Amino acid sequence: MTYSNAKLQEEKVFKDPVHRYVHVRDQVIWDLVGTREFQRLRRIRQLGTTFLVFHGAEHSRFSHSLGVYEIVRRIVDDIFVGRPDWDEGERLLVLCAALLHDLGHGPFSHAFENVFELDHEYYTREILLGDTEVNAVLKKVAADFPEKVSQVIEKTYPNKQVISLISSQIDADRMDYLQRDAYFTGVSYGHFDMERILRVMRPRKNQVVIKATGMHAVEDYIMSRYQMYLQIYFHPVSRSAEVILNKILKRVKQLSLEGYIFKHEPTHFLAFFRNAITLEDYLALDESILFTYFQLWMQEEDTILSDLSRRFVNRKLFQYIDLDPGVELDKYQKLQELFKEADLNPDYYLVHDTTADLPYDFYRPGEEEVRVPIFLEMKNGELRELSRESIIVDSISGRMKRDHKIYFPLDFLEDDSTHSTIKQRILTLLRRDGK
Repeated sequence: MTYSNAKLQEEKVFKDPVHRYVHVRDQVIWDLVGTREFQRLRRIRQLGTTFLVFHGAEHSRFSHSLGVYEIVRRIVDDIFVGRPDWDEGERLLVLCAALLHDLGHGPFSHAFENVFELDHEYYTREILLGDTEVNAVLKKVAADFPEKVSQVIEKTYPNKQVISLISSQIDADRMDYLQRDAYFTGVSYGHFDMERILRVMRPRKNQVVIKATGMHAVEDYIMSRYQMYLQIYFHPVSRSAEVILNKILKRVKQLSLEGYIFKHEPTHFLAFFRNAITLEDYLALDESILFTYFQLWMQEEDTILSDLSRRFVNRKLFQYIDLDPGVELDKYQKLQELFKEADLNPDYYLVHDTTADLPYDFYRPGEEEVRVPIFLEMKNGELRELSRESIIVDSISGRMKRDHKIYFPLDFLEDDSTHSTIKQRILTLLRRDGK
């Protein structure tokens, strides 16, 4: 028996709060789970700073990755098996891609990537193809197997059906994180009838479609995603924490470039400051390392760095108001001027943040980013795009939900021991919204 077909002598299971059990029979999958690069995902939170709002949201990208694998395993082993448009030869490839799709995420992924101009997808590819334990396992399957797994995750693999199981508008990635994030945050928005959706999934050439009888379950899924983005992923308090985290990293980077002498040299960040990052440098950073530095930076002489670090560690977050500088530019510029007069650096203490989400969209000719729509398979075999059949989905299709806020330290502004007159003018401007 070849390595690609090798099975464990006894099935291994992971107890899981969302899927009850994650089942592993393939030797390849078991070996991948045991690699140091995959185990690192235990030390990367799935929801970044959201744990500062929803205290249960401590789950990791490790558990999410196992969940995505389990959903795909059920699809290919139970739903698609024996169907004419499914190639059994793609089974191991899609299972590995599902398991490894988040491999390159760094600590507090989005803030970290923004400051150091990184791309987790680039590092996913580097881990898959570089001198790593993951690569060694994949190469045992075939010399070109790591490249194929990378292509699926990058969405360049020739068989679009395989890609769509992991990355589409209704994929295993979204189905897991919606349910998992809802479970750990304690909300009900992310729950939908996944069992029904899996039962009505059908393989078609280069795509996956949904039987028309399952349309209402898909509607529920779309609305769950819509609500989760509004209520969880874009929660303004979580965004406040991410704003502070972003500014901590920017301040550290700036200080280092200016030659500031740290009490505790940020050794793990030096390669990032110099833009000379090796894969080992990247893999050495996780959220436990960052928290250690946040604790140390609370004691730094630089008042901005020490204050921001203290705020993040002790959850003393910024307040916020709704304000779009593109609409109220004069007000925003006036606030920036007043912050400077009050000795509050607006680059760190008056922060504009925006979020946007498109809950469902379909292809429009001429658009740069093609969003593959969800197709329903009618009784006669015809395929119909979801929003053409669903009034609910049609009502939100193509509608961008955008939100603008500015974040600021209310405690500093309410401290009238210095610059009291200027701070009062700032508060008057900020409270015009009725807050």
